[in-house]
Amino acid sequence: MSQIRPLAAGTPAAPELLQPGTTWRLLARLDLFSRPRGSGLATQATAGRCLQVLPEAASVEGSPSRLRVRVRLVEDGYPGWIAPESLLGMAIAATPPPPRLLDRPAIAERLAAVLAFAMGALRTPNTYLWGGSLGPDYDCSGLVQAAYASAGIWLPRDAYLQERFCQPVAARPGVTQLLEPGDLIFFGTPQRCTHVGLHLGGGRYLHSSGREHGRNGIGIDDLSPRNTDPVAVHYRRELRGAGRVMRCHDGSPLPA
Repeated sequence: MSQIRPLAAGTPAAPELLQPGTTWRLLARLDLFSRPRGSGLATQATAGRCLQVLPEAASVEGSPSRLRVRVRLVEDGYPGWIAPESLLGMAIAATPPPPRLLDRPAIAERLAAVLAFAMGALRTPNTYLWGGSLGPDYDCSGLVQAAYASAGIWLPRDAYLQERFCQPVAARPGVTQLLEPGDLIFFGTPQRCTHVGLHLGGGRYLHSSGREHGRNGIGIDDLSPRNTDPVAVHYRRELRGAGRVMRCHDGSPLPA
């Protein structure tokens, strides 16, 4: 793509203006795709968030004249693909916002709001949605990120990134004394974290999980070895550990 002069803040988005390095503030929610082709959802962004255009572009399968461009959400550094026309009337040029940085005491003061958001999501009819981060339908890490973002605390988008971002806290089935409300509990294989829940207290955690494990949406389970619920049993077997949010993510891209 050719170079253009810097855009004035507030300039409405147009496909020809989506040059690499430009930043756009969303006026409405937006779905980001995981690949240049196909309908797979990567994540969702609400109005007010900013995205930056990256150099990559690709034609849409079956329509060489239509393109998707690769973008990165500024607040969490998360990439995805969008159709340029999806920003028409939906975004304006902006300067990248400075990261909101909070220390642990400031984060601790906001955890009640984080937990209240998550409980509100539980009470709203929902189903599991891969890539869902706006609600009412969420994936596991999208729900955790949205709950924290509702209190002005940005976390990385994916569960394995959230695990790396947090300060480790020891936890295993039946041994949860070190956990605090608002901690994150991580599940998966020995090689990689694939699922995350939000600790409510006493080993109970709220999470969004799919129907293949016995539920399709948000629910509450616990780490007690005496809990024989099939969903709780499945995730207890995959428990990797837990983590505490000590800081806000500054939006820098994290290693895959």
